[in-house]
Amino acid sequence: MKDRRSFLKVMAAATAGIMVPFRSANGMEYVPRDRFGELLPLRTLGATNEKVTMLGVGGAHIGRMDDKTSEKVIEAAIEGGIRFFDNAESYTKGVAEERYGKYLVPKYRDVSFIMSKTRATDIKTALEHLDVSLRRMKTDYIDLWQIHTLFSVEDAQTRIEGDILEAVSRAKESGKVRYIGVTGHADYKAIQHMLSQTDILQTFQMPRNFGEPNYKSYINNVLPMLVERKMGVLAMKTLSNGGFFGGTRHFEAGVDPRIIPEIASIEEALSFVWALPVSVLITGAADVDMLKEKMAIARSFKAMTEEDRTELVTRMADAGLDGKKVEFYKK
Repeated sequence: MKDRRSFLKVMAAATAGIMVPFRSANGMEYVPRDRFGELLPLRTLGATNEKVTMLGVGGAHIGRMDDKTSEKVIEAAIEGGIRFFDNAESYTKGVAEERYGKYLVPKYRDVSFIMSKTRATDIKTALEHLDVSLRRMKTDYIDLWQIHTLFSVEDAQTRIEGDILEAVSRAKESGKVRYIGVTGHADYKAIQHMLSQTDILQTFQMPRNFGEPNYKSYINNVLPMLVERKMGVLAMKTLSNGGFFGGTRHFEAGVDPRIIPEIASIEEALSFVWALPVSVLITGAADVDMLKEKMAIARSFKAMTEEDRTELVTRMADAGLDGKKVEFYKK
C-alpha cells in the first residue's frame, strides 16, 4: 500500500506538468477556442510541445458504427471541443479512415490532430500502409503515425528486424508524418524491449484504468520510463474495452461481474486516468450520447486526491475483479 501510494503521488506530480493552465499572463482565466468554438482542456504531448485536447475520438468505433452515426459523432466531437482523432489503417478494413476522409478532413483538417497506425512488420508494407491511410483520409500528412499494437517481445523484435523504425523515421523525414510513436496493450515487456532499442519514438499509447496497476501493469512498469523520456502518453482501454461492463472480448459488454456501476462510476474511472500523466484519453464512444457524457466529464475534471486515487485502485483489488477477468486483452 505504501509503495502504491508513493507511486501514484509521483505520477500525479508529473500530470501537473503537462496540463495547460487556463490563465493568461495577467492572471485572467480564459478558455482556449478556435473558429469552431471552445476547446476541451489542453495538455502537452510530451516533448513535442503540441497542445492537444485531453479527450480524443477513437477511430475503431467510428468504423464500426453506421455511416450517418459516424458523421454525427465527428460533428458532436468538434462542437464539444475535441480536436484529437485516433485511427488505424487496419480498422474495419479501412472504413474508419474513409469516414475521416468524408466527414472530418474536408471541413476540420486545419483544427484537427489526426493519428493513424500501421501493423506492418516490414518497411515496405509500412510505407504502403501510410500512403493508403493518406489517400483514404484525403490528407497530405498525418500528425501522429504509430507502430500498431506490439503483442510480445518476439513481435517487437520482428518489427525491429523488419526495419519498422526506419519506416517511421523516413515517413517523418518526408513530411508525410509530423510525429511518430508506438502502441501496445497485450504485454508491457514488448514496449520495454522496443524502447531499449531506440529513442526516436515520441509517444506511446497504452492501457490506463484503475484496475490496471494490479495486473501485468503498464502503469507500474512502463509509465515511469515514458515520463523520464518525456514521451507523450495516450490512454486507451480506460473502461477496459467492455471489461468494466462484464465483457470478455473487444467492444462488448457481458455477463461477468460489472465494475461499472457496482465498483465505481464512469466519472471516477475517467478521472483516475486523467489524474496520472496522460496527454489524451482516447474514448471509444459508440454514439453521440456516450461522447457527450465523456466530454462533460472532461470539462468538469478536477484532480483526484492521493487518497482517492489509492482507494479506487484498492477498491478494485479488494473486490477481486481485477486481472485477466477484466483486462482480457493482456497476455
